[in-house]
Amino acid sequence: MSDNNIARIETFATEFVCMVKATAADGAYGWGQTAPYHADITAQIVHRQIAPHALGADAGAIEKLAERIPELEHKFPGSHLYRALGGLDTALWDLRGRRAGKPVCALLGGAPGKVRAYASSMKRDIDGKTEVARLAKLRGQFGFDAFKFRVASECGHDADEWPGRSEDIVARMHAEFGKSECALLVDANSGYSPTKAIAFGKFLEDHGVSHFEEPCPYWELEQTKQVTDALDIDVTGGEQDCELPTWRRMLEMHAVNVAQPDICYVGGLTRALRVAETAAAHGLPCTPHAANLSMVTIFTMHFLRAIKNPGKYLEFSIEGEDYYPWQRGLFLGEPFTVEDGCVSVGDAPGWGVEISPDWLRASRRQVSEL
Repeated sequence: MSDNNIARIETFATEFVCMVKATAADGAYGWGQTAPYHADITAQIVHRQIAPHALGADAGAIEKLAERIPELEHKFPGSHLYRALGGLDTALWDLRGRRAGKPVCALLGGAPGKVRAYASSMKRDIDGKTEVARLAKLRGQFGFDAFKFRVASECGHDADEWPGRSEDIVARMHAEFGKSECALLVDANSGYSPTKAIAFGKFLEDHGVSHFEEPCPYWELEQTKQVTDALDIDVTGGEQDCELPTWRRMLEMHAVNVAQPDICYVGGLTRALRVAETAAAHGLPCTPHAANLSMVTIFTMHFLRAIKNPGKYLEFSIEGEDYYPWQRGLFLGEPFTVEDGCVSVGDAPGWGVEISPDWLRASRRQVSEL
């Protein structure tokens, strides 16, 4: 067996996070991560559906594995398979970078440097006055000049979280930031019918909002396209989509103006790069979904420093450990430092991070090996 063949795949999982370690025969290793949430279930998929096809394979054949494993598991496709595949894929990219002594973005032809971020709120149980106050505070502390906040009720069939909330928060955000050239973005999380989304989209246009995310049920591409065709602002989406044929259809029909794959949901960096390439072929930018401060944001930082059609900014969650306690203590050191509204990709090899030994000891470890 070659020194670069995959000899061991380990998962370290909690209910919320699953880290994946891929180790080659010579002991070289890399760290990846599956998509958060139900991560302990995804860990089982790593060992049941991913590891049997990866062990013994060339660790450098990342693109081949990303294509072949879903084919071999064609009887059991879907989100959990791609979440698990993403854990292996991102671990192998880290291993490749560590071997080469280069950050992942450089392996892709990019370079370390700054990435503009937008402050992304995850809350719906917050009124407009309180939301505006906390975003204004973050602007003063970290220099953010772009903000995303939530409207509608998630998969809400035209309902609001409470009557009038969405209109109120949009008006308050416009009043606070509209004269300061800040970008305003909203996320409806599949909340509206096309008729309601178009009407609300006109309201957004009148209030300086430039990004309308997932206005209709994301699986109904024709509904989203109706909204895209009717509005002048960017209609965006795709975070949930993990099948590449769906992505091709979405982008060919211009259902959205901006592609938003999630590197962990779509099946890893390799498959996310294919989405970006397809978007570029149709003249569309790519602004990935990265809604928490786990490794998905690190993956996305490298991605945006490398692709030819990056969107305007990186999604950067503003929710800390009080909201997402499972984010606590994942890494050695602090990988997310915001200055002047930007985060930076350094020149450390691979993803440039190490997982905290304390967190690893507290998680559930499983091993597949030759």
